[in-house]
Amino acid sequence: MTRDSGGTRRSRDSGGTRRSRAHGAPGAAPSVPPPLTPPVEATRPSAAEEARTVAASTNSGTLATLTAAGDPWASFVTYGLLDGAPVLCVSNMAEHGRNLAGDQRASIAIVAPGADADPLASARVTLAGVAERPSGAEAAAARAAHLAAVAAAKYYIDYSDFSLWVLRVHRVRWVGGYGRMDSASGEDYTAAEPDPVSPRAAGAVEHLNADHAASLLAMARTLGGYPDTTTAVCTGADRYGLDLRVTTDRGVAYTRVGYASPISSFDELRAATVELARRAQAG
Repeated sequence: MTRDSGGTRRSRDSGGTRRSRAHGAPGAAPSVPPPLTPPVEATRPSAAEEARTVAASTNSGTLATLTAAGDPWASFVTYGLLDGAPVLCVSNMAEHGRNLAGDQRASIAIVAPGADADPLASARVTLAGVAERPSGAEAAAARAAHLAAVAAAKYYIDYSDFSLWVLRVHRVRWVGGYGRMDSASGEDYTAAEPDPVSPRAAGAVEHLNADHAASLLAMARTLGGYPDTTTAVCTGADRYGLDLRVTTDRGVAYTRVGYASPISSFDELRAATVELARRAQAG
């Protein structure tokens, strides 16, 4: 058993041929059938957009700070967002408050709300950077951003032993569930916008699966690259298109079908999916 330069474990079979295994996956694991034709308009949100969407989907996360001894310390916190940057209201008497005063390096892990029974299937993001005390006009904006997200903070935000901190994001790691992950720079994260569709799409996705199975099947066959699809289920929607889980005689796969052009609001989702269905049925 050896490791290559990227850390992938490699072993040799009895004939000396090198074999690669990712995550120690069993050799009998089912393979994912590739598309038979190129998917059409398969654009999806960038890692930066996905991260901004996750950060905007809730107001709580786990803050990681460093103690005076250099040990990691994780704390549950609430936050608001100021141009994507988490705004924390921290007690100076709390462990993480004292840690930030001594070492401003920090990160926050945020999990998007979801009903999935498997927590590891949920979207989440880690935002890493340096926390700073805002001043001047930014201090007022940070205070307003925190209060807009955390209503209960009005009872303590102005106490003398509480401080506002803005986490300047330098590095981003987004995970969309099993097999979906990517990184982004702080600059790209700040410049991105939260997706206007996906946080509100659950009802629309349920409607598509319940009432428009034939249209989803046509999308998968003519636009998604799987003309041999027997059933198709929508698993998500965003400003660029729909995610589909397709079943074929070759196995189960995931694909993507894109709208004619990106949409800018949830109210445009119905028209965009109707256009997709018409395009798919026209072949």
